Amino acid sequence: MKIGIVCYPTFGGSGVVATELGLGLAAKGHEVHFITYRRPARLLAYHQNVFYHEVSGEDYPLFEYPPYDTALTSKLVDVVKHENLDLMHVHYAIPHAAVAYMAKKILIQEGRYVPVITTLHGTDITLVGSNPAFKPVVEFCINKSDGVTAVSAYLKEETLSHFDVESDIRVIYNFVNFERFKKVDKGHFKKAIAPNGERLLAHISNFRKVKRVEDVIRVFQKVYEKIPSKLLLIGDGPERGHVEDLCREIGLCHEVRFLGKQDAVEELLAISDLFIIPSESESFGLSALEAMACEVPVISSDAGGLPELNIHGETGYITSIGDTDSMAQHAIAILSDDEVLQRFRKNAFRRAKQFDIEKILPQYEAYYEEVIEKSLIKT
Repeated sequence: MKIGIVCYPTFGGSGVVATELGLGLAAKGHEVHFITYRRPARLLAYHQNVFYHEVSGEDYPLFEYPPYDTALTSKLVDVVKHENLDLMHVHYAIPHAAVAYMAKKILIQEGRYVPVITTLHGTDITLVGSNPAFKPVVEFCINKSDGVTAVSAYLKEETLSHFDVESDIRVIYNFVNFERFKKVDKGHFKKAIAPNGERLLAHISNFRKVKRVEDVIRVFQKVYEKIPSKLLLIGDGPERGHVEDLCREIGLCHEVRFLGKQDAVEELLAISDLFIIPSESESFGLSALEAMACEVPVISSDAGGLPELNIHGETGYITSIGDTDSMAQHAIAILSDDEVLQRFRKNAFRRAKQFDIEKILPQYEAYYEEVIEKSLIKT
């Protein structure tokens, strides 16, 4: 198949999943075309069967903002026609589903019908999509897509509750590539960060309010009082300044490492002992899955799709949103005993294997073929 993938080229979950999906499809012999305004964060090297088409939005004095949606639509039409694509797969509803619908209508006028699959990732539904300013467009584009997927059962139910959806929504979970995310011996690296054998706690996010990074600091403060430990904060975003201020306020800056955005997050997860994700909204929890693949147990909130991934008392623990006391108690229980930690590590890895890309990728392939076959009937 020849597949066009449209996504945000960022470190966020939707961009990561779209890129890893495209690379996985290319490795199986499909021809994959990424179409976006910047090379995706995880598309770092040459890959066979992978092509990148940059969308350039020029500035015109007439427009206060560059007309990116229009530029992306034109680029989609161009790539479909000249690369003879079989399918467009757009990630994140706004603006990509709307853009794909417009491109499809233009192509129909030219005698081509190319089906569109829209994958819903989370905030495009729960926050942005439910905004009255965007809701009619999101609802329309979901219903006009030839196929719709959601990354968790929770997100499917949220979509159905927010919108009048006529289309079937297929749940295809997020996944992890075990060739990249795995437990490897990085003892020398860990010793550089924790020279006295301290436990390493980790958190990865885009530091938005919804990620509740300050809760991570509160949990770490309580753990640190009981167990020698360090905290790795990976990522960046609008709340970073507030989090740094909190670290200074409680006097823990010397034990917290702000590492910013990292390409090789798997190397940091490989040396971590515990992963904390206290989000108040999380459609799935991809960063938690990547941690589990590296044999790192997870302390999470009960937000969104996290309970579908993190099994309470087995792969880690789940608490109510904002309950930092319980999170800390569970963290201390895991980190205080080497045998307990090893048991949780094995369970986390075993659970993560259920989301191996080798298991999820065939689900996408089968769905692509199903949607393409149905589209042939329309033409």
